[in-house]
Amino acid sequence: MKKDFETLRNALLSCQNCQKLFGFEPHPVVQGTSQSKIFQISQAPSKTVHVTHKPFNDLSGKRLIHEWYQISSAEFYNPDYFYITSMANCFPGKAPGGGDRKPPKICAQTWLEGQMDLVNNQIYIVIGRYAADYFFPKRRFDELVFTDQKIRGKKAFILPHPSPLNMKWFHDHLEFEQSRIKTIRAAVYQILGKN
Repeated sequence: MKKDFETLRNALLSCQNCQKLFGFEPHPVVQGTSQSKIFQISQAPSKTVHVTHKPFNDLSGKRLIHEWYQISSAEFYNPDYFYITSMANCFPGKAPGGGDRKPPKICAQTWLEGQMDLVNNQIYIVIGRYAADYFFPKRRFDELVFTDQKIRGKKAFILPHPSPLNMKWFHDHLEFEQSRIKTIRAAVYQILGKN
């Protein structure tokens, strides 16, 4: 039997399954309602998001919200518009060689499909290679980014991660910011009634 949305959301927000793995108290971050129109899935919250409990409240978020989507913060954080979740809903800690650790697979296995079952969204936006691999294993990331996809029969767009650490990908794929993002932005605008 499916859990109802509020039960699942409350359980997710109180999850502490990875405390021993991380070595610090996890702070799950998720935002939205069962009627959010855009279901956005990224990799995992950053250290800044871990502290503020506000998704994409960092440099990656500034690029995503203001440069790529070209919407206001109020629109992005409006739960009627965006359901914001991740493959792992907690900051996983820093990796020894720099950057963040990979999200533990147990998080998506425990929480992601349940959220997708209970949110009545119109489109999916999947951010980053790690999240894309979950839905489209063994598919070339570049191909996924530059073509429209489907998840559960609904239109899905794949974005590179907007992190400043991803500069080489942007340099090697200039057409993403020159043209592809305009198609994705138009889809977002249509759902937000901005066309």
